[in-house]
Amino acid sequence: MGLKQKGNDLFTITYYVSLNEINSKTMISFILNNQLIETEQPAGMVLLDFIRYEMHLMGPKAGCREGDCGACTVLEGVLENNEVRYKSIVSCLTPLGNIQGKHIVTIEGLQKDQLSPVQQTIVQNAATQCGFCTPGFIMSLTAHSLTPEASSKEKTIAAISGNICRCTGYKSIEHAAEDLSAILEKKDNDNSLEWLIEQAFLPEYFRTIAPRLGQIKTKFSQNTNGLPVGGGTDLFVQKAAVLKTADLQFMRATYANEDIEFIADHCLIGAEVSVAQMMKNEMLTGYFPRLKEYFKLISSEPVRNMGTLAGNIMNASPIADLVIFFMALDAELHLINKGKMRKVSLREFYTGYKQTRLQKGEVIEKVEFRLPSAADFFHFEKVSKRQHLDIASVNSAMFIHVEEGTIVAAHLSAGGVFAFPLYAKATAAFLTGKTLNSETILKAADVLRDEIAPISDIRGSKKYKSLLLRQLFLAHFVTLFPDYISVDFLLEKIAS
Repeated sequence: MGLKQKGNDLFTITYYVSLNEINSKTMISFILNNQLIETEQPAGMVLLDFIRYEMHLMGPKAGCREGDCGACTVLEGVLENNEVRYKSIVSCLTPLGNIQGKHIVTIEGLQKDQLSPVQQTIVQNAATQCGFCTPGFIMSLTAHSLTPEASSKEKTIAAISGNICRCTGYKSIEHAAEDLSAILEKKDNDNSLEWLIEQAFLPEYFRTIAPRLGQIKTKFSQNTNGLPVGGGTDLFVQKAAVLKTADLQFMRATYANEDIEFIADHCLIGAEVSVAQMMKNEMLTGYFPRLKEYFKLISSEPVRNMGTLAGNIMNASPIADLVIFFMALDAELHLINKGKMRKVSLREFYTGYKQTRLQKGEVIEKVEFRLPSAADFFHFEKVSKRQHLDIASVNSAMFIHVEEGTIVAAHLSAGGVFAFPLYAKATAAFLTGKTLNSETILKAADVLRDEIAPISDIRGSKKYKSLLLRQLFLAHFVTLFPDYISVDFLLEKIAS
């Protein structure tokens, strides 16, 4: 910083900053609606607070601050191959460090001389009461309108699965979504952006966003020894106030590993891949036909758009859904530190509550697992107080390889029944080599009961969790092998 005296006035001083000093500052640059933003606010500040308290845009609402209610939903646009791809995110859990070089749209950024078709369907169906939740619903439905895939009634309603109406006006909102889906059936998916602008879904300035994002060169500096942050969907629930001024390392900015690779009979998923990206990968859903069904049990669409695979693993929750899923696939973690890589089995990664085998300086680079063959079977189960948008009371996944009625190999994982995500080693060993029938399964359930150590907490008593896991374990076999397993026999034995 320098000082310059202006004329002969000793009391008039102008401050100036050299170009080098500007470039050395920590700046975060992005476009908010139609405005280029360059801010020196802390990278750990959540986007919702920046929008409301720095930019004074009151459309996004501060509701739950846990990613549950959707009142703070905004659009996030990312430049990919000279096109901007949009998705819905919850701004209450999004740190500024994760929006560098992106386009953020609040409901104020949709304002034109007329209501958009999304807003019109809300009005025409009286789908707003107190109005607190309405901006979030509109942004989620607008995000759905921007998807390149063809719309449908089911997809449109699913797009607002992460939005809660406190006045319980759901039927009116559902009717609005149905009307919108009928409009979107006419969308030109080959020229989506132009069609949406012509039909007044979006203001005309959206045409300028792609080249403007391409011109953003500023990159904020960050300490690579700071606390690693992926999507932030759990960290910023737990400690947003502390993280605002903490030393953070944003993994997507540092490593940007969002690839899903298929090499021979193996799949490698980048650490920063989101749940939504996995759900949309056609090859992955080809190997796991029920993947979308399973992953819809994991949070809401905006949170699935944000949460990363490595983030779920590193959070080390005893009920981490993705950990339970990939542990049953006997996945391996690729850990890197200064270019050096080592592999650690996911089932051996956890050593205690919130404790892992990660060494100082290491981060997760990829998750690798063998793809299932025709003789392999996989199933995931989750039970929570609500069917959707809730953390598990108990969850479980099973991989099993069967040849001519014999279990050749098995992997079983369970959450909520141990201090960390449990790989049921003893149960998997017992199943291996056994004949696939009801008697074997019931005996294995007894082995599993002795292998777990649940505790009573707000999600259920110790006894409840133990019984629930047994039911999930039996559900794996009933679902996968209805010709081998007699439900009536199992019910009779359980009752006795």
